[in-house]
Parts: sequence; C-alpha cells; structure tokens
Amino acid sequence: MTHRFPVKEIALQSGLSTATVDRVLNNRTHVSPQTRRRVQDAIEELGRQESQLAARGRRVFIDVLVEAPNRFNREVLRACEAILGEFRPLAIRPRFRLFETMTPEDCALELDRISKRGSQGVCLKARDTELTRSAISKLADKGIPVVTIFTDNPGSKRFAYAGLNNKRAGETAAYLMHQWLPLEARTVLTTLSQHSFQGEEDRYSGYRSSLLALRPGLSLIDASGGGGHNPATGREVAGKIRPGQPVDGVYSMGGGNRAILTALDDAGISPAVFIAHDLDEDNLDLLKQGKLSAVLYHDLKNDMRAAFRVCLAHHGIVEAPTQMESDIQIVTPMNIPAGSF
Repeated sequence: MTHRFPVKEIALQSGLSTATVDRVLNNRTHVSPQTRRRVQDAIEELGRQESQLAARGRRVFIDVLVEAPNRFNREVLRACEAILGEFRPLAIRPRFRLFETMTPEDCALELDRISKRGSQGVCLKARDTELTRSAISKLADKGIPVVTIFTDNPGSKRFAYAGLNNKRAGETAAYLMHQWLPLEARTVLTTLSQHSFQGEEDRYSGYRSSLLALRPGLSLIDASGGGGHNPATGREVAGKIRPGQPVDGVYSMGGGNRAILTALDDAGISPAVFIAHDLDEDNLDLLKQGKLSAVLYHDLKNDMRAAFRVCLAHHGIVEAPTQMESDIQIVTPMNIPAGSF
C-alpha cells in the first residue's frame, strides 16, 4: 500500500496501533479486510487534509474569456461570483474578459496574452476555429488547462468541457416542438447566433434530424448569423420571411428573441410555439409575458463550479469533479424558478 505519511500519523488518524498499521502497509498476513480499509481511509483523509492546509490563504488566478451578448455575460459573471465562497479557504481570483463580439484573431490574441501573463486555468467560450484551437494548444503546452464552457472546441487540446450536451438539447427542443405544433403545421424557423459556435451547431444538428424524423413534411427556415444581438438577429429574420408567410414554430438557439418576435409581428406572423435557450433577463421577461412557450435552461453555477474544479484539480489542489455535463431543465411560464422573479 503506497503512502507518503509517517506510520504514527496514519495510526493516530485510523485509531489503530503503529504495529497494526505497519503490518497493513507491508502487506503482512493475518490482517482483516476491515483493518486494511481503516488504514486506507486514514491515508485518503490525511491526503484531503493536506490539500486543505496547502490551499489555506492561497490565491489562484483563473481567466474567464467569453464571447456572448451582454445579457448572457452578466449571467456568467453572477454565476462565478455566487460560487467563489464555496472554495474557501482557497481564494480564487477570476479575471474576466467578456466580449459581445470576438473575432478568431481577437480570441487568439487574448489567449496569447493569458499565456504570457500566466494563469492557473482558462474557462473559454469561443467559436470553434483553427486560430482558437492553435491558441488553446499553446496554453496546454505551457501547462495551463483550458476548460471550454457552454460550447466546445472538440478538436483542440482543451482539458475538459463543462456545459450542456448540446445535441441532446436540440433533440429535446425537437420533441417539444413536435408535441406542441398543430398537426397542420408546415414551417418552423431556426436561428443560431453563429454557425461557428460548436454548441449551437450541435443543437441545430440534433434538432433538425430529430424534428424531421418526427415531422417529415416540415420545412425549416434558417435565419442565423445575428450573433444573438437583437438588431442583427432581427435583420436576419426579416430577410428570410415574407409578410403573411406561415411560420408555425420558432427554435432560437442563440438569443435575440425580442427582435425575432418583433420581426415576425411586423410581418403579421404569430407562431404557435417558441422555444428558446437560457434564463437571461430578456427570456425571463418574455416567459412572464407568455411570449415564449419554453426555455431550455442549465444552471451556469454548476458549469462554472465544475470548470473551476477542473483547473484546481490540474494543480492538485482539489479533487476533479465527477460530472461535467449539465442537466437540461425545461422552464415554461408556469414553472419559472422562484429566485428569478
């Protein structure tokens, strides 16, 4: 049995004699399985205590780099701030770089700056491009773990992904759309902020394949590319529809839902079903007004907690999380979480 603690410490922790501990450590005969288990448990507990003592008063800098609309960036900021106290006595110091728009060149530059400055870890939400993947590789080669959050960069050297199974989220949206659409429905509208966000692309793939399997006769209109920003998303939608054109359902994967509703209303279109993502301020308000049928939601606090723990575990400070994938929650106007009002 391997260990790095003095026999006397293990004996004190386990409540056994030093002679008994010595027999267990040296794998001698006539030792019961229960006694071996007590020694093993004592060694594991000493290891946890050692980690806690090492963490006391220690500061860890984790960089959070995100491209998303400001309404989502505010939710990320709140989620991070809400969980920091859980890591005491360790002092985590997040360094936030939150952008509404970040080109692949800008992203690579930001990651390069982090690499030069040094960091204990990076939590990244960015488009899946070759420039971004290359910058992630440089960080990994320097021993800086990168955890992708909410949307993945699967071809990179990222250390882990924390967030939804986006393909399954799209399949869930397809199931709800199929259940709620009238039988005579013919057309549904889909919007992504950017096709280069892997998470949204996975949602779209899961949604499209599942919905067309359930409703083979449906026609899908793709009005993507507005970056989730209201003005640009509204223009994308307005450019893809005609006044009076039937649009029976909407699945919005990237936001800008006020603008989508306005563009549809201006064209005299009122969809029977509207499914969106994330409980940001806009979507909460639209849910309360009954303008959204459902929002697919995942707890950002859980995602950021898992991402931080991965970074800390990489440095041997805490144990790695056992689950990285978020549960998909379905929020309707009837079950808005109490803390969201």
